Amino acid sequence: MSFQSTVLIHPGLGNSGEGHWQTLWQDQYNFERIQQRDWETPIRTDWVQTLDEAVLRAGVSNVILVGHSLACVTIAYWAEHYQRPIKAALLVAPSDTEAASYPSGTTGFSPMPTVKLPFPSIVVRSTNDPYMTMERAQDMAEAWGSELITIPHAGHINVASGYGSWPAGLELLQQLDHL
Repeated sequence: MSFQSTVLIHPGLGNSGEGHWQTLWQDQYNFERIQQRDWETPIRTDWVQTLDEAVLRAGVSNVILVGHSLACVTIAYWAEHYQRPIKAALLVAPSDTEAASYPSGTTGFSPMPTVKLPFPSIVVRSTNDPYMTMERAQDMAEAWGSELITIPHAGHINVASGYGSWPAGLELLQQLDHL
């Protein structure tokens, strides 16, 4: 499997550790990981600015962003602020930053952005994600203008939920690469 696009990996809160599908993809396909300054107590404006700098370095129009969890929300805020014409985004297990169950320590990520994204996107949700209900994920996908994919009983689609290399996710990424 090969990719024509420049793929930028953006982990969520806490970064994506060893064994996480984002880390495995980065290693296997030489994708670039966006390096945030603070993975534990992020500030939205900082994350959005760092994301924009990475997109500009990569060349904008051929970029596919791959976000997980809080990174999906960051990408939506970034799109709302900058309106850059990237190729596409794969938004996996977005977190509901407005939910009472959302972990504390983040600044500026609420309310959830509801702007239509100016590029094609796919939101992947799970039927039992502890950080986003199915209904809320559907609302976000509709607001963002994203195609919605549902995976049964996939938790937060991370290592703790049994997701290592995640070949089905790579197939979704390849679908976006061929746009």
